[in-house]
Amino acid sequence: MSPVPANPVVLFDLDDTLMAHREAVATGIARHMRARAYRGDEQAAAQRWHRLEEQHYTSYLEGSLTYEGQRRARAAAFAEAFGEDLDEAAATAWFGEYIRHYRDAWTLHDDALPALDAITAALPAVRFGIITNGELAFQTSKVERLALQARMEHVVASGDVGVAKPDARIFLEALRRFDGTAPVSAAAYVGDRLRTDAIGAARAGLLGVWLDRRGVEPAAADAAEADAVGVVRIRGLDELPALLTKRLGRPSPERP
Repeated sequence: MSPVPANPVVLFDLDDTLMAHREAVATGIARHMRARAYRGDEQAAAQRWHRLEEQHYTSYLEGSLTYEGQRRARAAAFAEAFGEDLDEAAATAWFGEYIRHYRDAWTLHDDALPALDAITAALPAVRFGIITNGELAFQTSKVERLALQARMEHVVASGDVGVAKPDARIFLEALRRFDGTAPVSAAAYVGDRLRTDAIGAARAGLLGVWLDRRGVEPAAADAAEADAVGVVRIRGLDELPALLTKRLGRPSPERP
């Protein structure tokens, strides 16, 4: 029998991989500060807001805060630094105002669409998808706003699946959905977080690709584990087409 044709799947993280999330956050919080007449260094404030996002969003993913609860906690902690005391209702309203500024700043990274086009040209049978930690409706709204919906066969979100990256089950659930249409010959996952994205994907049996845009020096234990599971490190999505052509473009072995 002849080899099974290559039918690869390439999955992406969304925030800070395809979408310029960090930049949108910085722009959104600066605009929100001006709207609320908060005075202070906007760059320092953006860094504080980012730290609060990391802290409280992690608590949500771990189950100690609800999705709305982590939003209120972030709003209250940030506003407190500017002398504003928010109760739950005020914190909800505050975050809603911020979200409007954040949404207005959503953009793709400059290398996102060229990379998708180049991968499609190199691997005509490729299928794309997204795995993201977050609520499905909110993350899907980003995909639609950024005009990615026609390119992505599936968007898999932790809030819908019930488990979050780096848990292997969310990666395997994504592959199960793709297999429902056609058998997956090989799969890769690309994300900006070494452990959450690349190591998690590699542990689930995918090619784990770490998109390290900022030249991060990982902890020794993370670096050792990444090497052990075969994680590949790239500095931009422009490196992805050649990598995937080499690693995913071969036909599957002959089946008995």
